[in-house]
Amino acid sequence: MANDTGGKRADSGSRVIKAPPQTIYRAFLDPEAVVSWRPPEGMKARIHAFDPRKGGTFRMSFTYPDTGHRTRGKTSEHADVFRERFLELIPNERTVELVEFETDDPAFAGAMTVTTTMAPTFDGTKVTILCENVPSGIRADDHEAGIRSTLQNLAAFTE
Repeated sequence: MANDTGGKRADSGSRVIKAPPQTIYRAFLDPEAVVSWRPPEGMKARIHAFDPRKGGTFRMSFTYPDTGHRTRGKTSEHADVFRERFLELIPNERTVELVEFETDDPAFAGAMTVTTTMAPTFDGTKVTILCENVPSGIRADDHEAGIRSTLQNLAAFTE
């Protein structure tokens, strides 16, 4: 769901995943896991550096293996390259990451905060991803579809 607050857009999505919060949290800290569930449908991921601790950083790229994709990448025609810093890691509850795309396009510039919360439910964990200060070049409907796809991938990986 897109929400515009003071010129800074926020996009979010939630899903109940049939896995305990511990399993989901671990999927955020394991680079092999991240590569498998993080990229949205139609993209492949590669981790270039990964330091999963508060204040730690990582660098990752998503690429379109098929040249017939409808959305242009943020860094190049076929790729999104970005740096992230872990601002907060609360085991089994929440991760907060600061994301910056490597781009010359001002529409994708700036730091976006991504907060993922994990709340136990009777049948698993409700996982909510909230992206704040979303760059204007990211269309809300594309971003929300990407969040849904990532949550679906996370569910498939952890269930």
